Amino acid sequence: MGNLGWYQLMTTVAKKVGGPKQLLALVAAGGYVIIRVVEAGGKKVIKLVKKVIKLVKKDNKEKYTSKVLPAYKFIIDGKDDKGLIFSSGDVFYVAARHDDVILIEKEKDDNNPYFVSVDWLMKVSSFKDNN
Repeated sequence: MGNLGWYQLMTTVAKKVGGPKQLLALVAAGGYVIIRVVEAGGKKVIKLVKKVIKLVKKDNKEKYTSKVLPAYKFIIDGKDDKGLIFSSGDVFYVAARHDDVILIEKEKDDNNPYFVSVDWLMKVSSFKDNN
């Protein structure tokens, strides 16, 4: 279809809807509706993905942390020099140890894991060194 064909189609459609102003308004409204529908669908997809990620994290934490590793509690409130903030009663798990360095995972903390010293951990928690 050449230029004249498209022009003829547009004028025919404009006449059917009541003129060029109404056609422009309908096109703008249609575009707005399409954008809003796509945006709403995108938001639902994002919420669903976040929900699935949260469930997977919870499931993995239950599988690999609380059921396998022994739990300990902090006995005081404080903060270490690497950003670990803890309160009395907070639960943590010892994931690994090398000499006097321990890798811990604090429950319900998105910044896990943390490296701490054995001596420091024994001062602030219920952890006891058996080595």
